Amino acid sequence: MTRHLALVEEVLERFFSLSTQRAATLAPAYEALWKTLRSNTAGGKRFRPQMVMTAYTALGGSDLRSAAHVGASFELLHTALIVHDDVVDRDFVRRGIPNVSGSYRDVAQTAGLSLPTAEHRGMSVAVIAGDLALTGSFRLMERASANPEVRDALVELLDRAVFDSAAGELIDVDFSLYSGMPSIEEIVHMERLKTAVYSFEAPLQAGALLAGATHDVIAALGEFGRNIGIAYQIVDDLLGVFGNEASTGKTTLGDLREGKRTALIAFASQTSEWSSISQLVGDSELSAEDAATVREVLERTGAKKFTQRLASDYADEAVAALHGAGIPQQLIEQLTPLVTAVVERVR
Repeated sequence: MTRHLALVEEVLERFFSLSTQRAATLAPAYEALWKTLRSNTAGGKRFRPQMVMTAYTALGGSDLRSAAHVGASFELLHTALIVHDDVVDRDFVRRGIPNVSGSYRDVAQTAGLSLPTAEHRGMSVAVIAGDLALTGSFRLMERASANPEVRDALVELLDRAVFDSAAGELIDVDFSLYSGMPSIEEIVHMERLKTAVYSFEAPLQAGALLAGATHDVIAALGEFGRNIGIAYQIVDDLLGVFGNEASTGKTTLGDLREGKRTALIAFASQTSEWSSISQLVGDSELSAEDAATVREVLERTGAKKFTQRLASDYADEAVAALHGAGIPQQLIEQLTPLVTAVVERVR
């Protein structure tokens, strides 16, 4: 698989190289923006391209360069969505370093602009950068070598991924405005739209579609991706409260300070002890000591165990989707460790 992902890197490298050269003919600042966007795309795990390539090769696909364009398309979509998501969340750092917003905020501050003006400058440029990555993802998808019917279907898949992700982002934003608590079902629906579709469902289906798989296999991979994607996000939310910061690289205070609406918090809100922590969840100045109190209540009320079980249930449904639809054993064997890895993250 390393060789396959190397082809994805080649496609991305060529895309950014040509785009940067093109931008240089228009303005130095535009060239600099493309270089910043390139650096913010580098270094990821290339998880979505891996989903594409795994499905494609296991189902008999042999045009690896064409598949690499499809994989790179989903990687650029990922870049676009996280750049825009950082704007929505007013975040200026990702993975411990300045993101696009943060990079341009810092430049503006160095130039003497006030912090509010510098932050607005940073977020404005990030919107532009995210737009460029988004349109780039469609350009790369259209360059996949396939007959017109298959290419149109691939573009439709990508369009659905964008469409559903936007819906999930909007619902998530709306949740933050609610005075009440959304139901667990509503939260799961949001997480499926925001994360599972573009990260799991669509990449797996795209790889299968390009390989010429049957409708039943494509549908089964979509169901697998939907369920494992939901499980993945539920686990991610658990790690946002109970994770080991050294291994996850994610603070365990951020989600609690934000008051993020997750299945974990929604379950706790239905218990008799919710009133003891309801004022702490969403406190932007939440201390480490108060966070420890919240965690104790989440464990005592069974919220943590419920959420772990919920993730496991979706993982089990993902495994079930792989059987009985004509999916080759080779692909089942390659996807099963993914299920195990998702569930084991919170054990």
